[in-house]
Order: sequence, then C-alpha cells, then structure tokens
Amino acid sequence: MVTQNKKSAQSEPETGQDRFLILISKIKPSSENDKLYRPVDVKDPQTISLAKSIREFGVIEPIVITLDGFILSGHRRYAAAKLAGLKEVPVRYENIFRTDPQFVRLLREYNRQREKTLDERLREEIVSVNVDDAYLALVEHRKQASEISAETVTLGKFKARAGISDAKKPMLDAIKQILKERREYWPMSDRTIHYALLNIKPLRHASKPSSEYANTLKCYKDCCDLLTRARLCGLIPMAAISDETRPVTTWAIHATAGEFIRKELDKFAKNYWRDLLQSQPNHVEILVEKNTVEPIVHKIAARYTIPLTSGRGFCSIPPRQQMLERYQKSGKERMVLIVVSDFDPEGESICESFARSMRDDFGVDIDCVKAALTYQQTQELNLPPALQAKETSSRYAGFVEKYGDDVYELEALPPDQLQDLVDEAVRSVIDIGLFNAEQTCERNDSQWLDVTRRRLMAAISELSIEDDDGDSF
Repeated sequence: MVTQNKKSAQSEPETGQDRFLILISKIKPSSENDKLYRPVDVKDPQTISLAKSIREFGVIEPIVITLDGFILSGHRRYAAAKLAGLKEVPVRYENIFRTDPQFVRLLREYNRQREKTLDERLREEIVSVNVDDAYLALVEHRKQASEISAETVTLGKFKARAGISDAKKPMLDAIKQILKERREYWPMSDRTIHYALLNIKPLRHASKPSSEYANTLKCYKDCCDLLTRARLCGLIPMAAISDETRPVTTWAIHATAGEFIRKELDKFAKNYWRDLLQSQPNHVEILVEKNTVEPIVHKIAARYTIPLTSGRGFCSIPPRQQMLERYQKSGKERMVLIVVSDFDPEGESICESFARSMRDDFGVDIDCVKAALTYQQTQELNLPPALQAKETSSRYAGFVEKYGDDVYELEALPPDQLQDLVDEAVRSVIDIGLFNAEQTCERNDSQWLDVTRRRLMAAISELSIEDDDGDSF
C-alpha cells in the first residue's frame, strides 16, 4: 500500500492549498451530493478500477472537505479509498461548514467538470436559482418528475401473502440444502428443484409422516408455492431461481458517453475465444430440447467452443438454417449433432427427425448422437419417472410398446451428472489430441493478446478521460 507522506491534520485544520493526512473515518459523505448527482456505486467497474489504482499509487488528488468533515469534492475517491482498505487519505479543507447556506452551491461548483446527465444538470440549475431553498426545490423537482399523466389501474385492497409456517421447515431446509450444494448452477428452475427434492424426500408437513415429498403434481405445486414465498420473505435469494420460459429483454445503456468509453476500455481485447475445434475433421453442434437445461449444458459447450442451440421441442426452421450456415462456413464435409433431450416419445423422436431434416431439407451429411437421456441411462442411474407418457402424442404407441409408459425428464439428473454425460459424448466424437493442441495455442494467444492490449492501452492513455469526481486516468 502506498504511504501518503503529507502533513497530519491532528490540530485545527487550515484552509487553502495544503494537504493534510487524516483518518478516513473522520470524513463524511454529503447526502446533498446524492440528491444532485448519482450515488457512488462501490460495485461499479470504474469505482473498482479506481480502488485498484489507489491501492497501488494512493489518492493523488486530495479530497476536499468542509471544516466539519463533509465532502465537497471526491465522493468517488472516498468510496474507492475505503474499498482499497486505506486508513488515512489526503484532504484539503475549505473554509466553510456544511450548515452554511452556501454549502450546496459550493458543492455544485466543485463538480462543474463532472460528466452529468440532463437531469443532473437541471438539478444544478435549481441550486443556482435559489440557494436558500435548494433542498426543498430538489425534493419538489424529483416529486414532479416522477408523476405520470397516464390512467393507472386500480389495484384494490392490500392482500398479504401467507407466511411460511414451522410445518414447512423440513421442506424449506431441503430446498436450502439443494441450493447450497448446487450454487454454481444458479439460477435453477422450479422443475430442477422438484426433481432434486425427490432424492431427499422431505416431509411437506412436519407433523404428518405420510406427507413425504413424491413425484406428483400436488407436490410440484407445493414446491413452486414454497419457492415463491421463500424468495419474497428473503429466506432464499431471488437470484437462485429463474424462469427461462419467460424471457426479459434489457438494453446495454449508459448514463454518459464517458462511462461507456471507460467500460469499453476496461474489457478491450478480453473477450477472445479461439476456435478449439477448427482442426477437427467434423463440424460438431449440440442441440438441447429445453431452456431449463441450457445453462447446464452451456458450460460443456463453452469448454469445447461448440455451438449450442436450444430447440424448445422440435425446433423451428431459422435455428436449422443458422446451423446449416455454420456448417458450411466450417468447410467440413460432415456434421456431428449431439442431442440432449427427455426420454419420452417426443424426446426420442427429436434426434431422428432433426437429423433427418438437416439431411433431407438442407443436404447435410450428418451423424446424430444422443448424449442424454437414453433408456439405459434411466435404468442405470435409477432416475424417478415423470409420470406417464401422454396418450395424445402421435408417437405414444411405438414408445410404450418398446419402453413402457414411464417417461423421464432431463431435470431428474443432477447438473454435474448431466454435464458428465454431455462431456463424455463430446469426447467420443472429437480427436482429443487435436483439441489439446488447440488449447495450447489458445494459451499462447492469451499471452500475445495481453502484451498487445497493454501496448494499445499505453498508446491511448494520452487521452484524458475524467471520472465523475474529475479524476483523470
């Protein structure tokens, strides 16, 4: 850690240009700063980056504070210094107290050079117009800005959701155990939790020995309801459960152009992926039947840089066309398709029908391998069946005649077990020696990229980009 060799401010502070080294615990952020500008986020990449710089070089530009210790300039430096673990920081005092009527105006003046949003500029102007009533004006501005003119829906009386009783403790404890053991596979689906509970078989009601968790629709609904209430009560994290069947779209938006540049520079040349299968004789693709297992299989696909398609059933034409284009671009003569689907009439048919479509409709020379689930796997792994095959399926009769009416879903497999099956299937269709050679090349590539990135970053470092506190980097 860098030592700040400046004079200590143990005595009465003096104002002016002198630097004093004081305990960071004696500095207080100004709440008015958050009302004028965006609050400093300690998880923001640029705050974290500044903390790394401070850890190495110290706080170069002193934090400006009032005589009673409130920050006028340097809220981000203050947050980054705390994040870096500094006990003392350099400060410069201004001859003013926070209670002074001119405090808010001076706060604004110290932040004139900040990169601001339009709303922040408007709030600055409010301070300029009426210093004495600045705080009230800011509150009123935010109140008015939040009002909407559209007609809103009447929500009716408040209705609290039922709490979780002690009777649900065995089942809730089992869910917590599952989430803890499978932390690396978050977020998980309700259905995945359901199948995991079948291995534990907790009581759904603590005082009812006959309420052991089973593979029934009622138990599944109880599981979904308990997961909902437990998240709302804060007993399990919201981030632990997801619903991939209801996608949400957001945008990579930025408050300012400067913030965008900072983030782009921070990740520059870090997203390199070498095509680890470019030396293979065949073009390899993975097809999963459903979105709920896609995140699990994704880790294996990423390990080998294999394109991964979630078909959500038999898959539509566009994903098949995209698969064809990747195959043609590879220049390979043959495609190997690895399929991951349920063991039921539809899941068994996906392999044959999809591969046949790629051959007959698109002219692809293709081999198809089913990684999971197969009848042999369901028996060897002693998986719980997911009720019975649907009689409405056009493939019902042939499936039942061959395998019986029990069907099995992918979610019945523990994530690591499913990954092992997919990994085994991949390694059975590729040349491992060629793959290992490509991995060696990728390691060499990463070293070259790191050197190149450092040189390019040094070349553009002459461009002075200021953070929200006016600090250049």
